[in-house]
Amino acid sequence: MTEQSSAPHSERDPAATTDAHESHDHETENHRPRDSKGWDGKLRLDKMTLTDEPRDPHVEVVSDPEVSDDEGPPPEQLPADEDLLDDTPEDEEDIELVHCKISDMASLRLERFKQMKRLCLRQNRIEGISIPADAASTLTEIDLYDNLIAHIKGLDAFTELTSLDLSFNKIKHIKRLNHLTKLKDLYFVQNKISTIENLEGMSNLRQIELGANRVREIEGLETLTGLEELWLGKNKITEIKGLNTLCNLKILSIQSNRLRSITGLEKLVNLEELHISHNLLTHLSGLEHNTNLNVIDISANPIEHLTGLNGLTHLTEFWASNCKLSDFNEVERELRDKAELETVYFEGNPLQRSQPALYRNKVRLALPQVVQIDATFVKQV
Repeated sequence: MTEQSSAPHSERDPAATTDAHESHDHETENHRPRDSKGWDGKLRLDKMTLTDEPRDPHVEVVSDPEVSDDEGPPPEQLPADEDLLDDTPEDEEDIELVHCKISDMASLRLERFKQMKRLCLRQNRIEGISIPADAASTLTEIDLYDNLIAHIKGLDAFTELTSLDLSFNKIKHIKRLNHLTKLKDLYFVQNKISTIENLEGMSNLRQIELGANRVREIEGLETLTGLEELWLGKNKITEIKGLNTLCNLKILSIQSNRLRSITGLEKLVNLEELHISHNLLTHLSGLEHNTNLNVIDISANPIEHLTGLNGLTHLTEFWASNCKLSDFNEVERELRDKAELETVYFEGNPLQRSQPALYRNKVRLALPQVVQIDATFVKQV
């Protein structure tokens, strides 16, 4: 993974919305976290919102104040006689109007576009979903990222949908979606959702993004047996549980929560990536059954020792920046046998801070198989 500056999808911090808009564009096919200061793929946190110092696991976590629902003055309305799609051919399959101050979808007269497959109305001022039911037979993707939607309504007819993005809205409850049984990708980043609910029967879902909400408990996912990616960063989760039926899960991102231990992963034998940075972990036990893991990010946790990695023979990337690791002998003992290991991050640990001039050479001696240490590639001799 290449390190890059924080920038986002979805799961974004409100302070980082400008950067965030650049990241969850649909061209972002590979939305893996780029560094541990950052975040779940599409969403990256502003650097100022996370400390790189591991938190004290003994300090009680105080709840963040809830965001006010006061949205300020009413949105500026688009003149009703302005036709933003006047020059668009009526056989157009991809309708996109971004940042156009649209508040009323009906004024777009979308019924003209009989072959519409994708509708993208990002960064507008839409409060309610209003799409002609005639489009239901062709429409497969709806992107309403960054609007003012508070309630999920108006999607009853759209059973052909495979992708729905409602990130950066004001949604508090997941409702009226479980008839969308063909849906594969569902994005709810940066809303006001506190409960994962009403997703029963959506067995074709491949990924769901719920980063930067108010979720306290992992629940309501039992029937999503096709799920491959689960993004839960920046919530208020204290325990990993409720995942036993998700046997196809490959990526679990649960960064920036309130976890004190790794639990509930025993059945996830196909898990390939675990992103669990910025929590309160003090040890790595709980990964004994996840032998297919190839990427682990434990950065910014108060972890002092690396025991708990036995059997993870397929590790290719191990991210452990800004922890409390201090023993090169332990690094060698726990990681040297990982023949596929290519990338390690240990910057910000006592390993690096105590002897910065010798640090890289010591890592190379301990782990001769790696080709990248932190953000720098190892010079091949």
